[in-house]
Parts: sequence; C-alpha cells; structure tokens
Amino acid sequence: MTTIDRALALLEHFSETRPAIGLTQLAALSEYDKATTRRMLMALTRCGYIEQDRATKEYRLGAALVRLARVREATFPIQSIIEPMLRKIVEATGETAHFSLACGASLATLGLVESSRAHCVRLEKGEALPLHATASGIAFLAFAAPGNGLPPRASLRAFTPKTVTDVAKLGTKIAAARRNGWASSVDGYEDGVFGLAAPVFGADGYAMGAVAIAAPSSRVTTRLEPRLRAVITDAAKEISQALGGSSEAAA
Repeated sequence: MTTIDRALALLEHFSETRPAIGLTQLAALSEYDKATTRRMLMALTRCGYIEQDRATKEYRLGAALVRLARVREATFPIQSIIEPMLRKIVEATGETAHFSLACGASLATLGLVESSRAHCVRLEKGEALPLHATASGIAFLAFAAPGNGLPPRASLRAFTPKTVTDVAKLGTKIAAARRNGWASSVDGYEDGVFGLAAPVFGADGYAMGAVAIAAPSSRVTTRLEPRLRAVITDAAKEISQALGGSSEAAA
C-alpha cells in the first residue's frame, strides 16, 4: 500500500455517526502509529480534505471533499437515480436496501432506504463496507475488473466469529457468487444480520458497486430467500442500465 493509499484510507473512518476523530483514536482505528497518522493528516489538511477543530483538536472532513462531491453528483448523478429504485426494493421486501460504489479497498454506501419495520437493520450513508465481510463486497469482488479487487496484502479482519478470514474460503465464496450472480452473508459483518447483494455493472461490463438487502437473519427463511434473490438481481440490472452500465458481466 502506497503512502497516498494509506493517507486516503484515513478518510474512510469518518461517518455520520463519527464526524470528528482525535489523533489517538484515528491512529488506533487505522492501525498506524501516531507520528505517521499526524504526518498524513497534515498533508490532507494542506489539500483541504481534512480540517482540525481548533477548540477540540479533533479532525473532520474538509471542504475540498464537498466540492468534489458536488462535481461528482452533477456529472454522474447517483442519489436522484438510486433512491427511487431502493424504495421499490423496500416496498417489495420490507427490508432495508442500500447501494454502494467501489472506493479503494472498500465500498462506500451512497444510497440507503431503511425498512419501516420496528425491528430492522440500521445503516448509515457514507459507511465504508469491507469487501471480504459483506454480501456487497463479495458480489463486487466476483465481478470486479482485474486488479480492482482486494489489495494483495489486504488484512482480512474478523468483525464477528463468522467473518471469513481464510483466503481459500473467501475465494470459494467469490467463485460461488460469480456462478450465481449474487452473494449472501450471514453474520459476516454484524451479528444477526443477513445480507444479499448483486453487482452493479459499469459500461465495461465489470462491477462498479453493488445493491443489497440487509435484514435480521432470524427473519430470512429458506422459503423467503429465493424471492429476495429475484428482487435484488432484477434491481441490480435496472440500476446498472440507469447509470449507463451493462446489464451483463464482461465475458
């Protein structure tokens, strides 16, 4: 991983529920030493990607990212296209639906519509999803362009006792997703959560992200799962086409 990769990876630790982070906490989250973390934060601050609150000394995302986000949305609109389609998924399944795009060595949650049920899975926009531990990540890896998967020396962190951290077993899950056209995960990223995802393709026929359903695992029966698969695979094709992508994987 290059210095630039490591510096930009710091940005993935910020979210709506964690908008400001102190140096010590950010070093722990990133697993870098404090001196390295401080040096990278200074570089990001000079570019406007990070700001430091003078009173609390905590760091937050900078205004430069807002400008880039506006450029991205103006030239490649996501929210206006994705949210109505996610609402259709929620209406059809009663479960939370979300859409994510590849962002370095993870997926960034850019679209989210939560279930109205009292007992449902809660996510947050902007959340970084690990590729190896989520249905979205597995679906993406199965159809990603060569070189756009997990970094060669990626750390397969265990988020729960059921997270797949063995390279061979992960390869088996990716191969199955490639055959099926969808991926599932039970308790892989969070205990008690069932995820089902299908890849969203770009114009080149390779995955650029994924659309997924997240539900309490106790609610997903063997009888219900095939219907969820049909909904999510149809939605993935619709979203791919709406974003100017291919409805089929590259050969």
